Parts: sequence; C-alpha cells; structure tokens
Amino acid sequence: MKAEKRNRIIYWVATLWLSLGMVSTGIVQLIRQEDEVARTSEYLGYPVYFLTILGVWKLLGVVAVLIPKNPLLKEWAYAGFFFAMSGATFSHIAVSDPISEILPSLFLIVLIALSWYFRPESRKFSLTNS
Repeated sequence: MKAEKRNRIIYWVATLWLSLGMVSTGIVQLIRQEDEVARTSEYLGYPVYFLTILGVWKLLGVVAVLIPKNPLLKEWAYAGFFFAMSGATFSHIAVSDPISEILPSLFLIVLIALSWYFRPESRKFSLTNS
C-alpha cells in the first residue's frame, strides 16, 4: 500500500471517529442531558451555560473539519477541539477522577492529533492557499 493511500485512510478513520465523538458529546451538551448537567455543574463546578457553548462549538467544528476548502477555519477547529479536550482531561484530573473518566478525552486528543497530522494537502493551511 502506498504511503499516500495509507495516510488518507488514517486521516478519514481518525476524522470520522473524531467527528462522531464531537457530535455525540455536543448533542448531549446541547440537550442538557441530566447526567451531563450534574457532572458539569455540580461535580466539576462549571456553569450550566458552558454546556451550550461547548455543544455549539463542537458541532460547528465538525462542520469546519469535514467540509472541503477553508483550511484556516479547519486549523481553528482543530485548535478548539484540542483546547476543549485538554480542558476536559485536566478538569477530571483536578477532581481526582479515575482513569476511566479521563480516557475518553485523551482518546479524542489522539484522534485530533491523527486527523490533523494526516490531513491531505488540500486541507492544510499555508499562506499561499489562504
């Protein structure tokens, strides 16, 4: 298998799993599922409106990553995903959660890195294609 084909497969597998994770958690946050509200507000100490902000930005980030063109927007989406998931990781660490609670956000960080690293040239930002 050629490296280019292998990279394309890695990119799409990582990107689709990342998108599924972001869409599913974004929807849970937007509908303010009872367990999610309790975990975020009572357990982690964040205001409930934070769920709406995260949910909207996750869904918009998925759209930005999946649509063709707009490489600068994709860079922002990847950065936003990284900040959200690293924030989730450290929030769980701060309240001494077990590793089982920390692993989902770590897994998404790995998917973010794989998707970003293996993205095709047409999806990369450079000053010449802006």
